[in-house]
Amino acid sequence: MLDFDTAQARMVEAGQATDKTENCLLHEALGRVLAETITATVNLPPDDNSAMDGYAVRLADFHPDQALPIQQRVYAGESPAALKPGHAIRLFTGSLIPAGADTVVIQENCTETDNTVTIHSTPQLGENVRKRGEDMAAGQVILQAGTRLEPAELTCLAAQGRDRISVYKRLRIGILTNGDELVVPGQALGPAQIYNTNGPTLAALSAGMGAQVVHQIHAPDQPQAIEKALATLRVDCDLILTVGGISVGEKDYVRPALEQAGASLDLWKVRMKPGKPVALAWLGETPVVCLPGNPVSAYVVFALMVTPLIRRMQGRSDCLPPVNTGRLNCNRPYKETRAEFLRVRAATDKQGTLLLQPYAKQGSNIISSLADSDGLARIPPDTLTGDGAMVSYYAWHDWLR
Repeated sequence: MLDFDTAQARMVEAGQATDKTENCLLHEALGRVLAETITATVNLPPDDNSAMDGYAVRLADFHPDQALPIQQRVYAGESPAALKPGHAIRLFTGSLIPAGADTVVIQENCTETDNTVTIHSTPQLGENVRKRGEDMAAGQVILQAGTRLEPAELTCLAAQGRDRISVYKRLRIGILTNGDELVVPGQALGPAQIYNTNGPTLAALSAGMGAQVVHQIHAPDQPQAIEKALATLRVDCDLILTVGGISVGEKDYVRPALEQAGASLDLWKVRMKPGKPVALAWLGETPVVCLPGNPVSAYVVFALMVTPLIRRMQGRSDCLPPVNTGRLNCNRPYKETRAEFLRVRAATDKQGTLLLQPYAKQGSNIISSLADSDGLARIPPDTLTGDGAMVSYYAWHDWLR
C-alpha cells in the first residue's frame, strides 16, 4: 500500500491542466476558473472621495469652536467647486473631495447653524478621505489566472466594469456505479436491496467543485455491462469516477473491465482509513479514479484525493487546500496501522484553539456522520493518539470546493 501523502501527490501529478477556454458572462461565472490574469484598468476609487458624511475643510482653517461658512453642498455623483480659504463644503459618503480640501470632519463632531459649521474636536490631517486608487490602482494585477471565482472575486471584476471574462471550460466528469443490490432513489426496494447513494453523492460533490457531470451510469454486476459503460465514459469525459468493484471479490468486475479496455493501473490501495481500496488507472489519456464502494469511504477519498486532481485538471492554482491544526477532544485513544481520518465537529475554545470532537460512531457505514461533521481529523499511523493531541484537520469547507 502507498502511504497517504505519496498517493495524494501521485493523484495531483496525474492531472493535466486544461488549456480550453471560453468567454463567460459575469453573472454566470460563479465557481468557474479564471483563464486570464486580470489587471485593473480603472482606479478605484476613481478620485479622492469622502468616507463619511461630514464637511471638507483645510486643516489650516480649523480653529476650536470657530464657525466656517458652508460654501456648497455636494452629493455623491456631483462635481464640487474648489474649496475657498476659510470655508467648508458639506459632503456625503462617496462625495468627491473638492480641490484645496485635505480633511473631512464627520458630522457627529460638528454643529451646523445658519449655513455655517462649527467643529468641536481637533481633526487629523487627511482623515476620512479615500485616496484615488487606494483600493485598486490602474495597472495593478488584481486576480491571477487559475483563481476559482467566488462572490468576492466577481465583486472585484464588476468594480472594474467587466461583464465578460475568459474562463477554462468545465471539466466533464462521468460516474459509474455498479451492483445488483443497488436501487435508484425514488423506486421501491426489493429484498436485500439498498438505495444507490454513491451516484447522487458523487454528482453533487463534482458539481460543488464546478465540474459538469455528463454521465451518471449504473451497471449491473456483469462484465459486459461495465465494459460498455466504460466505453461510453471514455469518449465523453475528461475524468471517470467508478465506485466499487475494484477489489478481488468474485463480483468485482471493474478492474478486469478496465484491463480488458487496455487501461494501465497507476496506483492501487492506499494506507488510509477509510478508503484503502482506491485506484488510479488510465484509459488512453483519460484518468479513471476507482473509489471504494462504501459511501463514507467514497466521500472521504473524493474529498482528500479526487478534489486535488480535479483542481489540477481545472487549471486552478490551489490544488491542495490548507490543512489546519486542532486539538483532539475525545474520550478514547486511537491507533491504526493506516492513517485514520476521523469525522469530527470543530469548535473554537476561549483561547482560540480549534477543538476537534470525533463523531461517536466512526464505522464506514455511518452515512449520517457526513452531515453531522465539519471535516476530518488525521490520526497518524502506528501512533497512539488521544485526548489533547494536536492533529491535522481537513475542513469540508476547504476541501470540497
